[in-house]
Amino acid sequence: MRRALELARHAEEAGEVPVGALVVLNDEIIGEGWNQPIVVHDPTAHAEIVALRAAATRMKNYRLTDTTLYVTLEPCAMCAGAIVQARVARVVYGAADPKAGAAGSVFNLLESPALNHRAQITGGVLAEDCGQSLKAFFQARR
Repeated sequence: MRRALELARHAEEAGEVPVGALVVLNDEIIGEGWNQPIVVHDPTAHAEIVALRAAATRMKNYRLTDTTLYVTLEPCAMCAGAIVQARVARVVYGAADPKAGAAGSVFNLLESPALNHRAQITGGVLAEDCGQSLKAFFQARR
């Protein structure tokens, strides 16, 4: 999660919401990303999606079974859908997102029995650090 926080700083430096993510397989980082929808003019360029794309490219497979995705903010519905499609085994997130979280706060798409895949969820890892980064970013914007 500390690496995800470092990645979130890249987003913040670019004027993006500070969210960072990485995909790990067998204790090795296979994909990293940070929020960049403003910079790349792409509404899907959330940290999780960028990290999943990098990992899929590296593995030459869109299915990322047996991986863990670490992200500083609870995934939204779009990212949760991508996580399900990629067959990620586990998601570890820092701060909960009570407005748009899709890993238990508003929805729980990652463990939905209606979908073809479910991911284990661990929330609240370094939650204070992750949440503080987001709070500071939005306070500076106001």
